Amino acid sequence: MTDARPPIPVARPVIGEAEERAVLEVLRSRHLSLGPRLTTFEQRFAERLGVPHAAAVSSGTAALHLALRAVGVDGPGHEVVTSPFSFIATANTVLMQGATPVFVDVDPVTLNVTADAVASAVTGRTAAVLPVHIFGLPADVPAIERLGHPVVEDAAQALGAVHADGVPVGGRGHPTIFAFYANKQITTGEGGLVATADAGVKARIDSERNQGRAPDMQWLDHDRLGFNYRLSDLQCALGIVQLDRLDGMLADRRRVAGWYRAALADLVDRTGLELLPDRSAEGERSWFVYVVRTPRGVDRDATIRALADRGIQTRPYLPAIHRFSFYRERFGFRDGQFPVAEDAADRGLSLPFFPEMTESQVARVADDLAAVLAP
Repeated sequence: MTDARPPIPVARPVIGEAEERAVLEVLRSRHLSLGPRLTTFEQRFAERLGVPHAAAVSSGTAALHLALRAVGVDGPGHEVVTSPFSFIATANTVLMQGATPVFVDVDPVTLNVTADAVASAVTGRTAAVLPVHIFGLPADVPAIERLGHPVVEDAAQALGAVHADGVPVGGRGHPTIFAFYANKQITTGEGGLVATADAGVKARIDSERNQGRAPDMQWLDHDRLGFNYRLSDLQCALGIVQLDRLDGMLADRRRVAGWYRAALADLVDRTGLELLPDRSAEGERSWFVYVVRTPRGVDRDATIRALADRGIQTRPYLPAIHRFSFYRERFGFRDGQFPVAEDAADRGLSLPFFPEMTESQVARVADDLAAVLAP
């Protein structure tokens, strides 16, 4: 029988009248791309992180691609050390540059790569290290950068996270990518950005996102290989308003996460359900999704189906990249190579989570999860 209660979505962006007005103003201006909102959005974002430069692009994937190019990842013989426990774009963009992703297993608590694990995988072919701030929890970038290799940070899920030394994730100066899909801390619908302290990286990405056009923007001078990775002024207008809301939305996300922690405490004790930490020795999480790990021995996918029957939308979060058929067939990956990442992938369950979620909705999710796990 279908549950008669209103369904609870897994995510929902906060969009209000201010966003509508901002987009409408751009439409009325008729200046829809490469206009003043792009510059404003980039400057505001860079100021937020405390870095000199930001380059907005069409997606987080585009941002990763251009950032890897900017640090010199280019062609066969180059390797990039990274995590197998991430969205597939983290590894795909390495392949887009003809290089090879080299995976290392993740820490069982933070689910991030550690400096020791990275160091064990570094070779003479290592062109860059690509740590992922998974689920918004900072990776130990200070330790990773001491290894001496170019660093590109994947902070697609981590806007608002802070390192233990007080530096915002993305504020250390390495090319750091962010993404603005509808479930992220801020949204432009689709979109991404590279933050950097390097003016040369900024200039290169500005050109390559726009078909390799020269800085003076003349049509007849494309002086390098480029791509159509532009972010429109419509999207930037939306992003500017979302940045105005960011502190409030981050606080709302922390509040919802706190409600979940309290509501699920008994279930943790009774069933072995596992919650992720608010912070670690590396810093404080920016809440992107609310992921739990189902108890060992419980069928996570059956749990998803049972919750769906009750009107609760959830997702498996995340599959391990090395298990995808494309990666298995190309590189010969097999189960058991990265056991911590595989366990997290097998048991990860993303519960409904968004800034406007109410305490009563959190209670309903917790009650229904309890009914499924401990009937």
